[in-house]
Amino acid sequence: MSKRVLIGSLPLRHQPGRFREILLEAGLEPVDPPLNENTGELSAQCVADLLPTCSAMIAGSEKLDGSLFERCPDLKIIARTGVGYDAVDIPAAQKHGITVTITPGVNQESVAEQSFGLLLGLTRRIVINSISIAAGGWERTLPIPLRGKTMGLIGLGRIGQAMVPKAKAFGMDVVAYDPYLKASPFGPDVPLVSLDEVMKISDVISLHIPISLDTKELIRSETIQQMKRGVILINTARGGLIHEADLIEAIRSGHVGGACLDVTNPEPPLADNPLRRFENVIISPHLGGIDSKSMADMADMASWCVVEQLAGRKPEGCVVS
Repeated sequence: MSKRVLIGSLPLRHQPGRFREILLEAGLEPVDPPLNENTGELSAQCVADLLPTCSAMIAGSEKLDGSLFERCPDLKIIARTGVGYDAVDIPAAQKHGITVTITPGVNQESVAEQSFGLLLGLTRRIVINSISIAAGGWERTLPIPLRGKTMGLIGLGRIGQAMVPKAKAFGMDVVAYDPYLKASPFGPDVPLVSLDEVMKISDVISLHIPISLDTKELIRSETIQQMKRGVILINTARGGLIHEADLIEAIRSGHVGGACLDVTNPEPPLADNPLRRFENVIISPHLGGIDSKSMADMADMASWCVVEQLAGRKPEGCVVS
């Protein structure tokens, strides 16, 4: 069995860190892609060239499917840095005996901070004012307050829960929808309500759910019409949760008052995408979960998963399949 571990996650390529020491101490060899692959998602050709020589991969957002796995007889584990795994063909991985792991519990605060950073950037007009002043302007349009407003969380897992104290600190009421919870972890302070109710009563709606057949394009014309006029949408989860054409139309009509997006579909948004030009839309480049601390923690956990799996031990709490 190969002892090589492909380093796919962009912030980790050719970078030092404890995650490398964890691999080296276990007798494993970190394999970095060529430097010309150091600017974004690994190309399919690069993955196809390197992964068949490896027994493990610390993966970012690379698309990994069955046709690739057929060429990787030694591959035993794909360790994702993050909690999403929609880029990995899970049934194909299971078929080929490849374990897929994630890194739960280490980046929720980073995502929550990004969500509120985007929200404040929009409601306090921080971004638009900075751009205006840089161009010689001095527009003192009144910002939108958060205090007294209702935040609706769609998904109350680790990230959704990390949003709650931040919203409360700004004087917001919080309601949540999560079909997997029977009771709110916050009791009556954050009541669980139906999805329809979240749509109807929230001034700000924040998405914290994985993408699946059930949730793909959850935000579309039908659900947008249920929302308050002027609602603000936050998406730091997956771009595919939103039907972008419907969102664009709702922003143009004023039904949606603004959007804070750390994710789009595709990424980056195409040059002619109107979302790139609306004053009431802020887009960041899918970095909500990867501040310097969370990235180091995710890298260390992913390396630990690799070491455990290749040693014949199950990485408890991290295995998807």
